[in-house]
Amino acid sequence: MVAEQETSVRVTRAARKRAAAAMSDEQTPTKKRVVLGELPNLSNVVVPTANPSSGAGPQKPKCKTNAKNGKKPATTTANAKPAGTAAGDTDAKSNDPQMCEPYVSEIYEYLHKMEVDPERRPLPAYIEKVQKDINSNMRGILVDWLVEVAEEYKLGSDSLHLCISYIDRFLSFNSLSRQKLQLLGVSAMLIASKYEEISPPHVEEFCYITDNTYTKEEVVKMEAEILKSLKFEMGSPTIKTFLRRFTRFARESYKTSNLQLEFLGYYLAELSLLDYACVKFLPSLVAASVMFVARFMIRPKMHPWCSTLAKSSGYKPADLKECVLIIHDLYLSRRGGSLQAVREKYKQHKFKCVATMPSPPEIPASYFEDVRE
Repeated sequence: MVAEQETSVRVTRAARKRAAAAMSDEQTPTKKRVVLGELPNLSNVVVPTANPSSGAGPQKPKCKTNAKNGKKPATTTANAKPAGTAAGDTDAKSNDPQMCEPYVSEIYEYLHKMEVDPERRPLPAYIEKVQKDINSNMRGILVDWLVEVAEEYKLGSDSLHLCISYIDRFLSFNSLSRQKLQLLGVSAMLIASKYEEISPPHVEEFCYITDNTYTKEEVVKMEAEILKSLKFEMGSPTIKTFLRRFTRFARESYKTSNLQLEFLGYYLAELSLLDYACVKFLPSLVAASVMFVARFMIRPKMHPWCSTLAKSSGYKPADLKECVLIIHDLYLSRRGGSLQAVREKYKQHKFKCVATMPSPPEIPASYFEDVRE
């Protein structure tokens, strides 16, 4: 009798487990593949949108033709956590070690030394000097696609910035065919997510996101090549690293709209990743330029720079002019207008819809003169 009861209990428990698993399978949405756009060798690339006949299902595709097999599957962008919304990014008096006095000056002095280290810097003109089959438009398409990949797997913006840094550094010394550019991208993202994330995606997931264009073995092999090429120097400071500090000082005079200033800075920083012309600038200079443009957009009639920012960043307005104009043009879609992933990301309410903010078409020349306070 007892044996029959035990058997009945086991059967019931097994049935419950099977039923729960079936319900879980029905309720869990399947992850959609995000496939890189085609990489034509053209001077001005307009990225085509996939059409419903591609067999990707009823959902409207956001990504484009795969670089290797020509498939056009649909994509969906998962709700990513707001980049940099941890307490260390939003509270100036936080526990972030980069914001703790009296060590902050020494920390940023060290970071400035790191960012100028030739081992951690890409060549300013590596596409012209090193690459034979890749141009700046292809790089832009890759970066735009990686923004979608980071969103799909809910990776932080620090992982994205590190990933692009690895790609630029690798391409500075290794000539690559366009067929392997997407492979480089996912392998660099794999390394960056291992470096930054608590639970990075598995290798198989990065294969899946490319519609299995590349095998696990190919991704792992490229990962090893990247690590060897960069001599395992993976901890480079990025634009986001310096942007945290500059945002802190910038919002001291902005008693309102702190989150708007912060998210606008993140948006402009990710836009700068799209443009090959920004590769030649130091991360700290790009971060300072981002804050210059963000402050200008929020209060266009007030000089965007101040003595506090000049002192904390080490840059005068004249030093920032070239980079500021590039970033402002990116915001107005005068540059890279066909690349939409970053723009769509920051149109979301969780980012205060900063991608839809208005901006004057021109920055007054007087704003690039030294600040007098």
